[in-house]
Amino acid sequence: MTTFSETEERQELRRQVAKLAGTYGRDWFARKARAGEKSTELWLDIGRNGYLGINIPEEYGGGGGGIGDIAAVCEELAAQGCPLLLMVVSPAICGTVINRFGTEEQKRRWLPGIADGTSTMAFAITEPDAGSNSHRITTTARRDGEDWLLSGNKVYISGVDEAEHVLVVARTEDSRTGNLKPCLFVVPTDAPGFEAQEIAMEIVSPEKQFTVFLDDVRLPADALVGDEDAGIFQLFAGLNPERIMAASFATGLARYALDKATTYARERTVWKTPIGAHQGVAHPLAEAHIEVELARLMTQKAAALCDAGDDAGAGEAANMAKYAAGEACVKAVDSAVQVHGGNGATQEYGVAGLLVASRVTRIAPVSREMILNYVAQHSLGLPKSY
Repeated sequence: MTTFSETEERQELRRQVAKLAGTYGRDWFARKARAGEKSTELWLDIGRNGYLGINIPEEYGGGGGGIGDIAAVCEELAAQGCPLLLMVVSPAICGTVINRFGTEEQKRRWLPGIADGTSTMAFAITEPDAGSNSHRITTTARRDGEDWLLSGNKVYISGVDEAEHVLVVARTEDSRTGNLKPCLFVVPTDAPGFEAQEIAMEIVSPEKQFTVFLDDVRLPADALVGDEDAGIFQLFAGLNPERIMAASFATGLARYALDKATTYARERTVWKTPIGAHQGVAHPLAEAHIEVELARLMTQKAAALCDAGDDAGAGEAANMAKYAAGEACVKAVDSAVQVHGGNGATQEYGVAGLLVASRVTRIAPVSREMILNYVAQHSLGLPKSY
């Protein structure tokens, strides 16, 4: 009989990433964010050390690992107070999609830069009117000779100001049926007709959110990634890694908050005993820890299924992992703020700034309600509700 644990190689990866991120820390990260500066130094550092592209094949400059490895990197960065949202986007989503469906020339053009961090790629699917309904995307690509013309707009697109390219989900017209089908295009952020406007957010992060406008952006034929007729399959193959990474991002944030809370609860003494000795303080932290560990376990299962090529099984597990991680993150951060009392609202103690970020983990990249819809329909066989 054996107990479940990650491989020693994965555990060592976690230790090394935590060590590197610890040399930066939350104070450095928060200072950068509040000053309107970027975390480029850390981004390039993890790239130089081979962690950023660990899921990308070695022949394209990566580490030859899987989604489980890049998810571990994402989690450990967040656990040190340095969550890098673009890790979810550039190596995990874009790297996975291009590696699975791109041509050899496309892989050699884009994957090395994604792997070492020198050419970040953003991802654009969400639209103002479509919300979580990917079938209602209206950004459209139409042929013009050998080229494509792309028109539409996207919202809540992360890191456009740091990216040289954006992997855009658009729709093309099926010549046989007239129906629109989703396709993926790599769009340069400096292309004529491409415009991005920053969205003012309350989250303390160096990474910004944008509304993107595409006005007849002309693209060459090879900007299309994958098969024009593959449709929704290629899109969803990139969304499983997105959910796994979002779960790791959330559990990492939760671990950071719990570490801050338990340290405070051990050191803060009132009425001659540390406050952590009181069950009213200890039990919420213990419950949060249990929920975080359960979410981490489901995330590892989802990553293992994804790396094994089981897209259907990974879809169910990835959605469950993302749901569990978001719930656990909100509870952990809320408990951490409460344990700190009035100090929990100050910048000095560094937990209040996590409140909005933790809440967003229940919303993005897919809301808890849509995950519940998915599980009800696909796992339990209940009638479709939407």
